[in-house]
Amino acid sequence: MADHHLTLWQLMQSKGYSRREFLRFCGFAAALAGIKSTGLAAVVEAFEKKPRPPVVWMHFQECTCCSESFIRSSHPIVADILFDYLSLDYTETLQAAAGVQAEKCLEDTIKKYPGQYILLIEGSVPLKDDGIYCMIAGRTALDLLHETAKDAAAVIAWGSCASNGCIQSSKPNPTKATPIHKILNKPVINVPGCPPIGDVMTAVVTHILVFGKMPQLDSQGRPKEFYSRRVHDTCYRRPYYDAGLFVERFDDEKARKGYCLYKVGCRGPVTYNACSVTKWNEGTSYPIQSGHGCIGCSENGFWDNGPFYQHLASFPGFGIETTADTIGTIVGVAAAAGVAAHAITTNIRKRRQIHEQIQESNPEKDSGEGGEN
Repeated sequence: MADHHLTLWQLMQSKGYSRREFLRFCGFAAALAGIKSTGLAAVVEAFEKKPRPPVVWMHFQECTCCSESFIRSSHPIVADILFDYLSLDYTETLQAAAGVQAEKCLEDTIKKYPGQYILLIEGSVPLKDDGIYCMIAGRTALDLLHETAKDAAAVIAWGSCASNGCIQSSKPNPTKATPIHKILNKPVINVPGCPPIGDVMTAVVTHILVFGKMPQLDSQGRPKEFYSRRVHDTCYRRPYYDAGLFVERFDDEKARKGYCLYKVGCRGPVTYNACSVTKWNEGTSYPIQSGHGCIGCSENGFWDNGPFYQHLASFPGFGIETTADTIGTIVGVAAAAGVAAHAITTNIRKRRQIHEQIQESNPEKDSGEGGEN
């Protein structure tokens, strides 16, 4: 069992980190959690004085991509102390223990720290045929879920599998895969994504440790700090969308120019996530920046919402102030021809300006795009 009496600061001292490095880590964690600079002192105090929370990390129907994302958080200090900071007591994927020894760790944590430990869940739970499609140590995922969640201080559903069922629950859902919040009769923090962003995962745990409560959630149980805006609203390709300039094929000249990927299936306009702000791979990039459209992996039912490489039916172009709470979950259920009407009718001026710039840079070549209005 891990020593839960050490605070984060004490742990960092034991590893040779300086006070300055500790404060730098606190600032990083605070920024991730969306805590203002005026709240930094509270973060420092929590990491300096509060014992590290015991953590139980369960794995059900999933591919472990959430764990892979989490252990690759972008801050160098995080990579060294992350799991000590969480005092990770049980996780089938990473623990060194096995068999009876591993199961004793789980049992001891639940019994010794009721109301104190944080339960992290990766994967959906199969309910068909008495749950036989996911068994751990001879017990069903459903049984283990109820046992571990009963006295947990907080329950966090990592990734789309745990948050909304993901691929396992796609039609016809042969195992009756079910998300965590539909099983438990207690609050669940949903952090969807396939996988979710590692820094977002760190931020959610930080919020709980600092404030001792869940972050503010939207109507789908997602932290508003990271799921209140669409990928589309902060996308660097947005000006091209507004101007009606779209990639037609992934290998065409428009793709090389970085035009909007909406017409080749990008779900950014109907996906609420922080990908374009809190990027992946140490802040290097995110799918759209890498040349692939968003597939909407943080939205419920994204796997059944039509082909990934055909654009959605025209949507009304809600403004950036619109949230998932005010308009509900927007999904596309069929591919349709054409582009969103407002992208043509309300943005002709912007389109012409960009077209003129293209012509100026290529005076000998008329692209012909300006006549599509």
